[in-house]
Amino acid sequence: MQAQAMLKTHPNPLSVQDALAECVEACFDCALHCSSCADACLAEDGVADLRGCIRTDLDCADICNATARVLSRQTAFGESPAATQVKACRDACQKCAEHCEGHRDHHQHCALCADACNACVTACDNLLGLID
Repeated sequence: MQAQAMLKTHPNPLSVQDALAECVEACFDCALHCSSCADACLAEDGVADLRGCIRTDLDCADICNATARVLSRQTAFGESPAATQVKACRDACQKCAEHCEGHRDHHQHCALCADACNACVTACDNLLGLID
C-alpha cells in the first residue's frame, strides 16, 4: 500500500494508522472508479436514463477525494472534522453503490464502480469503528 508507506513517515503517527491508510486508498480508488463510471455513462446511448447515476458518481468522487486528502494529514480526530468527513464519505459511497447496483447487469462500469463504493464503505466503517 503506497499510502501506508507515506503515512508511516509522519513524525506523530496516529494509533489507527493501518485503518487510516486503508481508508485513504479506498477513497482514492473509489474516486477514480466514480469519475470513470460517470464518463462511461455519458458515452452510453441511453445517457438520459443515467443522469442520476452520473450525478451521484461525480458527487461521490469529489467527496472521496476530499476525504482522502483530509485523512492524509493525520490530524487527531478529536481536533478536526475528519470523523464527520469520513461519515459523509461513507454515506455518499453507499448512495452511489445503490445507484450503480441498479445498472450492474447492463453496464460493466457500474458494476466495478459499485464494488469500489462498497469497499470504501467498509474501509470508512472500519476506521470509524476505531475512532468513535
